[in-house]
Amino acid sequence: MFALKNGQQRRRKGAPTLEILNYTLPKLHTGQNWYVDFTCFDPACGKMKRKKYMLDSIKKVSERRERAAEIITNVTVRLRKGWTPWADVSDRRGYAQVEDVLELYHNYIVKLMAAGSMKKKTHYDYTSRLSHLQDFIATRPIPIIYMYQFNQALISDFLDYIFEDCDASARTRNNYRTWCSALCSWMVEKKYLEQNPVEKIRSIPEAEKSRDALTPMDLRKMKEHLEKTDRHMLLACMMEYYTFIRPTELSHVRLQDIFLKEQKVFVSSAVSKNRRDGMVGLNDTLIKLMLDLDIFRNPSGFYLFGPNMTPSEKMADPRIFRDRFAKLRKVMGWPNSYMFYSLKDSGIRDLANAEGIVIARDQARHSDISTTNKYLKGTALAVHEETKRFRGNL
Repeated sequence: MFALKNGQQRRRKGAPTLEILNYTLPKLHTGQNWYVDFTCFDPACGKMKRKKYMLDSIKKVSERRERAAEIITNVTVRLRKGWTPWADVSDRRGYAQVEDVLELYHNYIVKLMAAGSMKKKTHYDYTSRLSHLQDFIATRPIPIIYMYQFNQALISDFLDYIFEDCDASARTRNNYRTWCSALCSWMVEKKYLEQNPVEKIRSIPEAEKSRDALTPMDLRKMKEHLEKTDRHMLLACMMEYYTFIRPTELSHVRLQDIFLKEQKVFVSSAVSKNRRDGMVGLNDTLIKLMLDLDIFRNPSGFYLFGPNMTPSEKMADPRIFRDRFAKLRKVMGWPNSYMFYSLKDSGIRDLANAEGIVIARDQARHSDISTTNKYLKGTALAVHEETKRFRGNL
């Protein structure tokens, strides 16, 4: 995660907020001109402004006083509910305070995670992005107080801040845009916004991922090295290469999810990225290594990979695969573009070339071949064997 720049400070949770006296009560003035006036804070210019309702057009004094009383009563009630005359908002929720609404959203995603409807990592990402948005809002020269100020200009400025001030990549900026759109959709659903202000904000072009598949030679060197030094890490690497199971999903695999006779492993919808149950094939090489390591002598409820990479009743942190591979990369003298997830790229490339891209698509649990193609670069792009033998009419 990137850091804040320019000496900006993160607001401490629980820190007192500055209370702003944002209006004065309406009052009747009589004399040469009759009118009711009051002052109200205008966030757009950052100061109190005066509002007047002229009564001179009403001829009778008694009717003027009656109309003035109506205005004073009505305006007083509306001001106390957060209304401001300086915004054109059709729904009173437009006057809800941004700070309160964002806190409601935070509580909402906490409950989603508690209910199992949101992954722990997703919750962490959303909470982090929400924190950056709150920090950004707190630094605005014009205070962002009411929901009617939560508009396209604010979101666009926030995304510029992420991309330029925080020196984030185009991909990270676009991920923030996606999150902002989801946040605003929730706000629209809850009637805090009338429409999603992110819809007219475009994504920006992204550079290709700086992750490369391992060459066949490097794959062989890795296997030879891990055979001698860390066979459980070798099992993790082979699982990624042959099954394409994502690291977070891999950390959740229990021994009871592995079916030896059928040579397959079950991936629950509770942890899978697409929220669907999946069944992935296990080849002979993987099964043999598991048996050699006596994996199945452990209780069936154990996780395949625990904190020490061996089967355990305690689940490993998904980051263990990345961290272990980083050490391996250093030992092997490989470039930083080689990552643990590169093994999935390598496996999809090799399976697609050997058995066809449709087989690779199904093993990777992709909904479309176009997704599978994203893992293939340059000469690694697969073609159907049938096209090589096709005889047309030309």
